[in-house]
Amino acid sequence: MADDRSEDWAAAADQPDGDAPAGPVTIAYIAESAGVSVPTVSKVLNGKKGVSSDTRARVEELINRYGYRKPPNRSNVLELVFRELRSMWAVEIIRGVEQVARKNRVGVMVSEFGLHDSAGTLIDDTVARRPKCVLSVAQLSDAEREQLRAKGIPFVVFDPTSELPDDVPYVGATNWRGGRSAVQHLVGLGHRRIAMISGPEDVLCCRARQAGYESAMKSAGLPVDRDQVVVAQLTREDGCAAARELLARPERPTAIFASNDLQALGVYQAARQAGLRIPQDLSVVGFDDLPVVAWADPPLTTVHQPLTEMAAAATELALALGHGEDPPRIGVEIATTLTVRESTAPPKD
Repeated sequence: MADDRSEDWAAAADQPDGDAPAGPVTIAYIAESAGVSVPTVSKVLNGKKGVSSDTRARVEELINRYGYRKPPNRSNVLELVFRELRSMWAVEIIRGVEQVARKNRVGVMVSEFGLHDSAGTLIDDTVARRPKCVLSVAQLSDAEREQLRAKGIPFVVFDPTSELPDDVPYVGATNWRGGRSAVQHLVGLGHRRIAMISGPEDVLCCRARQAGYESAMKSAGLPVDRDQVVVAQLTREDGCAAARELLARPERPTAIFASNDLQALGVYQAARQAGLRIPQDLSVVGFDDLPVVAWADPPLTTVHQPLTEMAAAATELALALGHGEDPPRIGVEIATTLTVRESTAPPKD
């Protein structure tokens, strides 16, 4: 536990006052010097329980030594940060955030860090607004996370696209299990030539979905043929191009698992262009369960990613951190489920 780092504390206590940072002393600096978490320092500053007397004493000593002054109170607002608001996922996420925020009587501010904007300037604006906490759908850089920590603003990353340090709170989905369940469904229907359109290799969820595909193939005694996996961007256009490539091969697949629903809709387009019927000639499975895919022709079988539930869990976690609580888990994964519709059927051969 961080509170037991007595040797680190003793070393810090022996340092002269001149070793304080050149700029303003932050809550993060106090926490690091005392060998405790930022929420622990926040509890001391706010006179809350849950801190041992020894820990409270050494945090208070550092506060007095460095002349730390508690900044103005943070607003009773959660800031929800997107990289791009035009995505079909945004409405589902906002719905989950609003459900929890309304119950807790907390306001929600939605910000967009544009794909080509200067993120450093935008995070400066967020810090200046002093929200109670930040829920970031946009992926924050190391420097941006440290900037929030330095100002004592807790944050949670929603559906991380890359590996995070162990101390960064996040909420995601069971992408590996979802990929595995999609392929198990196709195997259960009798498919043996199952291809996959994977997503960018630097996107964490896409790697997990592909690993789930490979696991299900191996468990079924089917070869994991690299020629049957095409990497593409997560768009309808790129899904169509990847499907054309797969369907042009001499031994074309009887089923395709796509990394997301947009790619899967691209598979529909490629199949029509090739004169193939879904599901009679080709079964298709997507991932996400966007509302629009239930209206596709035929309705798409897909892995349901519970975006609203994920957003609600992320909001609960962010607000707990905003109240200075130490949550039982820093990382949460919400279960995916397979939604079977009319785009899958047993193969003809």
